[in-house]
Amino acid sequence: MKMIKLFFVGILFFYICVLLFMYIFQRSFMYHPNIKNTDKTEILFNYEEVFINSEENIKLKSWFSSNSINKKTILFLHGNAGELSARVYKLNKLKDLNLNFLIISWRGFSGNNGKPTERGLYNDAIKAVDWLEKKGIDKKDIILYGESLGTGVAVELASKKDYFGVILESPYTSMVDMGKRFYPFLPISILQRDRYNSIQKIKKVKTPILVLHGKADLLVPFYMGKKIYEIANQPKYFYFPNFDNHMMAYDANMLKALSDFVNKISKK
Repeated sequence: MKMIKLFFVGILFFYICVLLFMYIFQRSFMYHPNIKNTDKTEILFNYEEVFINSEENIKLKSWFSSNSINKKTILFLHGNAGELSARVYKLNKLKDLNLNFLIISWRGFSGNNGKPTERGLYNDAIKAVDWLEKKGIDKKDIILYGESLGTGVAVELASKKDYFGVILESPYTSMVDMGKRFYPFLPISILQRDRYNSIQKIKKVKTPILVLHGKADLLVPFYMGKKIYEIANQPKYFYFPNFDNHMMAYDANMLKALSDFVNKISKK
């Protein structure tokens, strides 16, 4: 009997240690700034490398590509891994929309100071909007483009202010839901610090929205993107290709979905 009690005490102690470890180090599982997934695709667009002031001692390495004939601007909010150069293949296509675009790297990414947190990323994005406004580009001219983790940041900003449009690529419902999917044996609802609760905020977004999600996504399940779309307000649009994984194919069909969205909201 004593051995059985010791066994269960040992199991309980181990489980508590796991909980403590996951609580302390959870952000290292969520954010991967040091992954070197550099895209060797040739850069086909003109851009200026700029550094946007966020909080004290934090400057965000960013690329700004300006189209002098159009004030409409995409603010690209990337996912949880890699550098700006990992998105070159997407930016090469976005330039064909004849829009300006600004892509920022988060705190802790691309050599930036600081450590990524939910509040920190929200602040970084807000400072990027401020930077655009100082260049004469108002919120009514900005399309927030969230990629994966960045979708939660885009939804947060759009739930507070109106923008020209919102594009969500491979969005999740919340990081709590994602955590439960990967760690069903842990009390994620209690442990999770950075929650990015898009499913509760999406109804507050009054801006036209386009949801992009591959049905073959192995990381963020398709049903999450579909749920975001279903709850979102009108006007809303979707592009749900059958065979795209998490990093969606930037092919002619994708470009048409993006172009159609921009054209539709430009007529409103």
